[in-house]
Amino acid sequence: MRENLHRFFRAARGAGVHVSPAESIDAMRAVKQVGFSDRAILRDALLLTLAKSQDEKLALGDCFDLFFSQPEPRQDQPEASSEEASQDQDQSPSSDTASETGDGQSPTELGPLAQMLLSQDRNAIAAAIASASGAASLSDIRYSTQRGIFSSRILNAMGLQRLRDDLDELAATNPSLAERLRAALDALRETVRDTVSQGLALYAREEAENLRNEILRNAPLARIERRQVAEMRALIRQIARRLRERYSKPRKRQRRGHLDVRRTLRRNAAWGGVPFLTAWKRKHRDRPKIVALCDVSGSVAQVSDFFLLLIHSLHEVVDDVRSFAFSSHLIEVSEILEKNSPEEAMAEIMSKVGFGSSDYGSSLVDFENEFMSALTPQTTVIVLGDARSNNLDPRADILRRISERSKRLVWLNPEGRLAWGFGDSEMPRYATFCTVVRQCATAQQLERAISDIVATYQ
Repeated sequence: MRENLHRFFRAARGAGVHVSPAESIDAMRAVKQVGFSDRAILRDALLLTLAKSQDEKLALGDCFDLFFSQPEPRQDQPEASSEEASQDQDQSPSSDTASETGDGQSPTELGPLAQMLLSQDRNAIAAAIASASGAASLSDIRYSTQRGIFSSRILNAMGLQRLRDDLDELAATNPSLAERLRAALDALRETVRDTVSQGLALYAREEAENLRNEILRNAPLARIERRQVAEMRALIRQIARRLRERYSKPRKRQRRGHLDVRRTLRRNAAWGGVPFLTAWKRKHRDRPKIVALCDVSGSVAQVSDFFLLLIHSLHEVVDDVRSFAFSSHLIEVSEILEKNSPEEAMAEIMSKVGFGSSDYGSSLVDFENEFMSALTPQTTVIVLGDARSNNLDPRADILRRISERSKRLVWLNPEGRLAWGFGDSEMPRYATFCTVVRQCATAQQLERAISDIVATYQ
């Protein structure tokens, strides 16, 4: 039972269900109470102890159905007639009435696998495949190219070599029985292949998803294909969840510093200075605030899509987030992002200011005239854009004033560093007033940049 449950937990993690050690212990205790006999009750027990959302319930239910459904043993050979079966039994080397060989030795009996296949006992064959799958560590399969290896391991664990020896003997003494056994072996191979395919679907999903995510993490955001946009958004949400888990807990936990002796003595004056109540020195931390300015002109619109999604997924870490989007003019988009799905929000933002010709100078003027009061000495200003202003006035003086009013000014540029300063790029001029300037062309670079920004508030 324990080994089966451990394999199920691994399959559940591959299906996207987070199973912690504590949750796995609770699930094992629940299964110990309900047992394996009633699959419906077992399914409900596992869903109740492991699933934490509706999506996880659906994923876990599908995983359970796949895990506990065994491929039906195939019976490709026709059933032998009673007359043929009687004749085969009389001529079988395993028959008690079989004659001895010329040298006086008793002929070898058929091995367990051969007897099982000839008996066509589906339950016994299914149980043998399940046992051999465990012995072959099928739960370690990760890639589709490993199907042949694991199929061979399972067949060898079931006794394939002995079966081949039996076939060689029967080919000489009982050809019809040998033909039946060969057909049963072919059916067994197909069943084992189905079992390995099922194992691949159960245990390789996590590895395949990790590989796919690793490729996406390092792919240029500006060149993501349309079919990959949904996957990239899911990856950005995973990045946001990791950042929340990494940085929200320290902020929620009340950190104690050194003992404050003066306050402790004053607080306990009524008890003659006996420190029943202690006072601690605490390090003051600023309440983090972020103001994000995102260029959504045609050249960087897709990168801004993912950036805004990540920023607004971090509300548990950052207390105050305000987002702005601009091409030739600037508007605030915080409310749009908070009240709509990512697809609806970006569609609305693009309809208002997206895909235009970028004019950084005009957009900075809009920010200074309407939103400069949003900046405080605790604010981190993040600008995402390629700093290409179509040879218009870049108004670097406004960026200098923004830098002076805020705690930090971080510029994330989706272009490669070699392109900065060439053509209409104003990046070298803007970089003069920035605290941090970083290339941010991939999801991995975006995660590192946001992680570094949020880490300074911890």
